Amino acid sequence: MTAHPRGESPDPAAEDHEAVEDAVTQAADAPGTPDEGGAGSAEVADDGTEGAQDLEQAPGAPAASPAPALSEAEAELAAQRELRERIEQRKAEKEAPIAAGTKLSGPAADLLAAVRAVESGEKPGTAFFDSPASAPAPRRAAPAAPAAPVRPSPAPERQAHRAASPEAAASVAEVLAEGGAPGALAGPAAARLGEGAAGVLREDPWQLLSVPGVRPEQADGFARALLGDGCGPDDERRTAALVGWLLERAALRGHTAMDADEVRTALAGFAVTDPGEAVQQAAAEGVVLVFQDDEADDGATEPEGAEEAGETPEDGTRGDEEPVTVLLGLDRYALAEESLADGLARLVNTCEKGADWAEAAAAAPSPSAGELIRAAATAGLVAHSGGETARAEPAALVAAAHGLGLRALGTTHSEDGRRRLAAAVGDPGSAVTLSALLSGEGGPGRDADGAFALDVLVVLDAPQLDVETAAMLVESLADGTRLILSGDPGVLGSAGAGRVFADVIAARACPHVVSRTPDPGPIGELVSGIGAGELAQVEAPGKEVVIVPVRDAGEAVHRTVQLVADSVPRAIGVPSSDTQVITVGHGGSAGTTALNAALKQRLNPGPGRFGGFDPGDRVVHVPSPGRAVPGSVVSADAEGLHLDCAGTPVVVPQDRVESSVRHGWALSAHQAAGMRWPAAVVVLPGDAAQGLSRPWVYTAFSRGERHLSVVHGVDQALPRAVAEVPAQERTTRLRPLLEALPTPDAS
Repeated sequence: MTAHPRGESPDPAAEDHEAVEDAVTQAADAPGTPDEGGAGSAEVADDGTEGAQDLEQAPGAPAASPAPALSEAEAELAAQRELRERIEQRKAEKEAPIAAGTKLSGPAADLLAAVRAVESGEKPGTAFFDSPASAPAPRRAAPAAPAAPVRPSPAPERQAHRAASPEAAASVAEVLAEGGAPGALAGPAAARLGEGAAGVLREDPWQLLSVPGVRPEQADGFARALLGDGCGPDDERRTAALVGWLLERAALRGHTAMDADEVRTALAGFAVTDPGEAVQQAAAEGVVLVFQDDEADDGATEPEGAEEAGETPEDGTRGDEEPVTVLLGLDRYALAEESLADGLARLVNTCEKGADWAEAAAAAPSPSAGELIRAAATAGLVAHSGGETARAEPAALVAAAHGLGLRALGTTHSEDGRRRLAAAVGDPGSAVTLSALLSGEGGPGRDADGAFALDVLVVLDAPQLDVETAAMLVESLADGTRLILSGDPGVLGSAGAGRVFADVIAARACPHVVSRTPDPGPIGELVSGIGAGELAQVEAPGKEVVIVPVRDAGEAVHRTVQLVADSVPRAIGVPSSDTQVITVGHGGSAGTTALNAALKQRLNPGPGRFGGFDPGDRVVHVPSPGRAVPGSVVSADAEGLHLDCAGTPVVVPQDRVESSVRHGWALSAHQAAGMRWPAAVVVLPGDAAQGLSRPWVYTAFSRGERHLSVVHGVDQALPRAVAEVPAQERTTRLRPLLEALPTPDAS
């Protein structure tokens, strides 16, 4: 396990719209119960994150796919039957405690033995992936004479759960009504648990925890209503669901794994009598996977006669040995990290020198660009870090690769970044957004083996790359492809779990080129100081940086509207349409919701006849988790809401408007990451102080190209956040996995 700094945005991959969150909040058993992610919860978390509420109100799941084919339905039913059989087995085994796994058999017994062996230090946790069955498949090689690339039909990445049939949703609604749960959860629960969701919930009411926004105390109330006295805090169904819920919540905060001790402590807080046994049982049932922290293991083996598996002294040590850290992880993130580490090692080990890059490096527009080109000439994987101006260096690399006759492409997090990169390269076809590349909507297409028809791929905005997307991307690269990860380490991290860019750099898995090109002007000077932990006063003779002090949130909203509608256009010459407001969270008296309402009233008043929107409204569309696409409303009809997103027409179905479209005059810093505007107005009301951190301030302040206004109401909390609140930590496994892999130098 390696703990790393992280950005503050939780993963919105499994979030539903605000109506569901409201219903869950209203169904809470006890008044005043905190609801993380509920409609009434605080918008800013103490750790500087936009809390789960922020993203759970801005889901990005794509529109539901058509009804599944018969084979998929049969597979779903088979999975539900298997789950019910497992539940029945657990109920039968409840009559007596499990003693050293003697009541388990087959895979369950093997898993339980493995868990205890890992916790005792007898075996490393990575043994879970060392079996022949889990060995990676042979990698595809780049074809010597590539055939014409094939472009697959566009498909949204990270497809949402399939929409359940009306019959399944109706059956779930009946069960929810029996348990006193709101009917608004019927659709999400049926989509999560499949066509047999009603039966699953009857047998295991705590499966309701898999629905976004549902908290343990709410699931407990639902279970008591259905099961009566037949359930308790140590019910194995409850403890298994709690373990999975804790890891899902950790993933929303960016972690791909969680310390087993932290899980036990959290379980104790939910009245679980034996948290250790609960963790072991969850692992035995396949709810979680277990890993040992290799960095804490000195390689010594467990002495004969040591404690029984799963038991360690209270101080966490084994005799005279170093403490052993045991990590728990969900299989989706564990497999993604394993696949990504393996894929990156493959690129490193299959790189061949090929073309002569010396002349291209000598002709580079800057010393840092030349250094980057020379690094790419000899390595299959290269990391490049720098500020906004340094983006010209990977652009120079793409142009140099084109000059050598290589198939090179740049990808970015946003459409705005794509346009800027294409302009820097001087070729409109030289850049695509990463989402378009993965979905097949853009890029060169794939070869006969399914790999991208590329020799060089440059990924800008690499800090926004989560582990699942990165694994998908690397798996699509042929042997010998050069991959360059480029980004600014100071910005907020990815919306999804993992911290790929920082892990690659920390593992020293490849050459790392640090740009020496500074960002110019007063804004560049200010942001550079923030990155170093210092909020310095800068000279701004052209009003490039303006501080607007305010006393309270009401004044903050008033001054923000005044700046956007009048002051910035008049004094700076930047129209309102090119000015972006950025604030800490969506809720609160000066969050994006309040600011957007005030800005709409001033800039585009109207009745909101299209689901709260009017033609000309500035919006942000979230088509999939982690993506925020700015646009404007054109019209609405039976098809849905028609948007213009940077010249691209987009139609959002009616049933997706509420959950995936927001007004966009004001955004959160996480939504604004990867994009820039001629002017930015950053709003810091007094209640935003706890949400500030150095990466947040760095990201927000660097979104303006020509002008930055700061509506400042947090007093000394701002310099304190810059100096004392660095990026929060994420627990991931990618760094040690990369460090353990063989490289050409090692061999």
